[in-house]
Parts: sequence; C-alpha cells; structure tokens
Amino acid sequence: MSVQEHTAPGIATGTDTAVATAVEVRTAPARAPRLTIRPARQARHGVRVPRWARRASGPVGVLLVWYVASLTGVLPENVLASPVDVLRQAWDLTAGGELPSAIAASGKRAATGFVIGAVIALSLALTAGLFRLGEDVIDSSMGMFRAIPWVGLIPLFIVWFGIEETPKIALVALGVTYPLYFNIYGGIRSADSQLIEAARMLGLGRLGLIRYVILPSALPGALIGLRYALSTAWLALVFAEQVNAGNGIGYLMSNAQQYFRTDVIVLCLAVYAVLGLICDYIVRLLSRRLLTWRASFDGDGA
Repeated sequence: MSVQEHTAPGIATGTDTAVATAVEVRTAPARAPRLTIRPARQARHGVRVPRWARRASGPVGVLLVWYVASLTGVLPENVLASPVDVLRQAWDLTAGGELPSAIAASGKRAATGFVIGAVIALSLALTAGLFRLGEDVIDSSMGMFRAIPWVGLIPLFIVWFGIEETPKIALVALGVTYPLYFNIYGGIRSADSQLIEAARMLGLGRLGLIRYVILPSALPGALIGLRYALSTAWLALVFAEQVNAGNGIGYLMSNAQQYFRTDVIVLCLAVYAVLGLICDYIVRLLSRRLLTWRASFDGDGA
C-alpha cells in the first residue's frame, strides 16, 4: 500500500494560513485464499469393522466362551447355569408376568431414590460451590460421610425406617448423593477465572454470572456425575432389595439363592446390567445434545 502526500489545490500557503494535505491510499491487491493443510491419514487396507460391531464383540465373546464351557462340562450346571438355561428362564418368567412386574417394582424404587438423592446433591453442591461459607460447612462433612460405606448403614436404616420401602429408597438416595455432589461441586469450582472476570467486565451480575458462565462450565462434570449416580442407584438397589423385599428383581434373586437356582440369579444380574446400560446410553445422548458447544477429543484411529 503506497501513500502519497501533496498540497491540496486551491488553498493558499503562508505563515498565517493553514496547510491542508490529502492522503491518497491505493487499494492493495486481494489476498489469495487461505489454505488449511491437514496431515493425510494413512490408507487402511482390508475390511473396516463398524464401531457397533466392535462394541458388541466383547459381550458376544464372553457369551460364546460361557456357552462352550457349559456345553463341554468345564463349567458345571451347579456352579453356573448355561446361557441357554438363562434365556429359557427369562422366557418363562416373562410369559408368567413375574419378570416385568419385578422390573417395574425395582424401577420405581430406583427412580424415587434417584430423584431424592439428586435434589439433595444439587442443593448441597450449589451451596458449597457458590458460597465460601457453604463450602466450609458442607464440603468437609460430605468428605467425611463419603468414607463411610453406605452399604454398612443398612442395619441403621432398618432401625430408623423399619423394613418396608423407606430403607430401600433411602439407601438408593444415599448412594446417588455422593457422586453427584462431588462432580457438580468440582465442576463449579473448576470454572475458568478468566471467563468469570471477562463476564464481570461486560456487566454481568451475580445471577447472570451463575447462569451464563459458572453453570455451563459445571455441566460436563455434572453429566459425568450423573452417569456414576445412575450406576450406583442400581448397585444400591441390589443390596436394598435383599432386605425383606416382597417384589422386585432382588426378591427374585433372594428366592433363587435359597433353592440354588443359578439360572435365575444370573438372569437377575443380567437385568440389572441391561438397565444400567440403558441409563448410561441415555446420559451419553444427553451429553451429545447439551455439550455441542464444547470441542473435545473423540479418540484417534478408525
């Protein structure tokens, strides 16, 4: 870009007169389009296996090994029933209505306990994460209570709440509270201080800062805590339904234990696993929808 300076025509020069100048700017030539150079990926030869097939290869491999071990007698039936017997028992219990009613009863307990635990965890995490006084009062106590095995509280819950539904729901709520609290609290406290300072300079108040900066920053940690909490809810339900349960998956498992029915026991464990897998898949979908604004590493390779 060149600049030329000259005296404008029609303006007198002298000691008592002003001198005006004009600047002529010549337009620079247009820039060439920017090129982005990316490393070329190595070509892979052979058949590319889809990801869903690779994900299913582990469980399918375990089932095959289990079936072959049962078929050849390496794994006796009194130790562990074969997959065929488990599937046959699943069909019989489903046709008789026992398995669907058990899943409904267990799902109701898990959902109720999860909602109670999530409300408690969210309230405590927001109080401890947003206020220093709340952190001083709550966080140390939560760290102390987390060290206590929540399964060991079953006798106390029976003394306090009896042997009906309340101790079962309370145990699930307690198991859900800890992973949700610590992940939400950690997400709030890990918010970028530079973003917070920039938001303050833009004039955001306390509520705006929490809504637009702190809570979105804590969302990834909260979703991780949600995955842990859902798996813990089903784990707690396994123990809770061993306490005088009249229905539910744990009730079926307890009855099968008395008669050494390994096929029913394995079926109940498989149902717990499938329910936990469904909950984990839902959280994964939720994470993809809510975290579209965040760029993250998605693994390398095919």
